Amino acid sequence: MSHDPDVSTTLGGDERVVLVLTPLTNLRRLRDRDFVTDEDCTAHELLDLLRLAAALKQVRRQQRVTPFLPGARLAMIFEAAGAAATRTSFENSIAELGGNALYLRPGEIHPSGRETIGDTAKTLSRMNDAIAISATKDKTVDALAAAAAVPVISGMDGDRHPCQAMSDALTIVEHAGRLKGVNFTYLGDASPVCNSLSTTLTKLGVNVTLVNAPGYEVAADRQERAFAYARESGGSFRVVHDPEKAVRNADFIYTDRWWRTGQEAEREQRLRIFRRFRVNGEFLRKAPPGVRFMHCLPAMPGEEVTDEVIDSEASIVFSQAKNRLHFQKALLLALIGIDEPPADLELQTIADALLR
Repeated sequence: MSHDPDVSTTLGGDERVVLVLTPLTNLRRLRDRDFVTDEDCTAHELLDLLRLAAALKQVRRQQRVTPFLPGARLAMIFEAAGAAATRTSFENSIAELGGNALYLRPGEIHPSGRETIGDTAKTLSRMNDAIAISATKDKTVDALAAAAAVPVISGMDGDRHPCQAMSDALTIVEHAGRLKGVNFTYLGDASPVCNSLSTTLTKLGVNVTLVNAPGYEVAADRQERAFAYARESGGSFRVVHDPEKAVRNADFIYTDRWWRTGQEAEREQRLRIFRRFRVNGEFLRKAPPGVRFMHCLPAMPGEEVTDEVIDSEASIVFSQAKNRLHFQKALLLALIGIDEPPADLELQTIADALLR
């Protein structure tokens, strides 16, 4: 599989700016906010979160534990069996910040069952500093956030996957050295990952091409918002149906599984419809030299991607997976916030940004 360069380089813009040297300012304004969709944040706020993630990632090379949040507690709700990266990244993130996580398995709590979502939110808010939830419906996440007194973070829902999209933005900037002007091509259906990538990356100035199969496109209202974000940021956005043409100028090629939990009955039909969207070696050869392959994992090799691609030097899928930890660590720290700096002087610069 691909190697992990584990570097933090530059952040896109009119000038290339070293992420870890860019001053972190006014992060306090993110305190007590929810993160259920990237669309609740300005482009500047998203960039600040990326800068904080890069700063924490650099510090982690010298010290894994950065005790900004000693004793903080994160409740993690999973309505269905979740991907390993989601649980692991949240649990390790809060642990490295000095806190601990409580994993609430499917069936252990009863939102919209024997207990209302509002009551669940109020109870967990009294014993935790933040709540991360992976849900089957976006309405569940929205209702939990509306009733909770602590920050609520979407680990994914039926429509959105904002933490994954932001982790992917961090991965792109590490490998391309910028965000503005990068050509990003996604192949597949309008999965939660695809939906969030379309808005996150257009906000950040990326040229986004979605290659959706006819009938499986991103919703029209989301397309309209992505077009608007692209106009504001200087990026671009388009939805097309020809995968071979779409990869010819791609700096990054991204795909996701063609079917997910709850779509088992559609599997064979989806495999037939999306067969020509499979990312194989021929696709990489049609793309410019140096193209990178991305996947949010877990992957189904042989379906949406071939072993030849996911095991190639072009593949950066495990860099992506690792960046879930770094971004979510930054997100938890910014949303929970601090009242005083830790004793460690090496952490003072980050602490100053969180306190003002």
